[in-house]
Amino acid sequence: MRTIRLLTFAAIGTALWKYFRPAAEAPKADGHAAAFADAETHPENFDQTRSAGPEGMRDTPRRGWNKVDQAADESFPASDPPAY
Repeated sequence: MRTIRLLTFAAIGTALWKYFRPAAEAPKADGHAAAFADAETHPENFDQTRSAGPEGMRDTPRRGWNKVDQAADESFPASDPPAY
């Protein structure tokens, strides 16, 4: 009986903590899209085209790029990707 009561209080306490804890801060808006590196959104880039390759991305890729990744990125938004 005591164990059930303890587990009930623990569950209620956990639920209340999750409900009332402060929300995580939203990422700060810095004025450009997530896909673009910092230098890719200057006003002279009027059509907002990102340079090909991982150096044109805002975030670093999760894995290293190979020639297929590079060729596919260079061909975007073409209708036909390279045939590797």
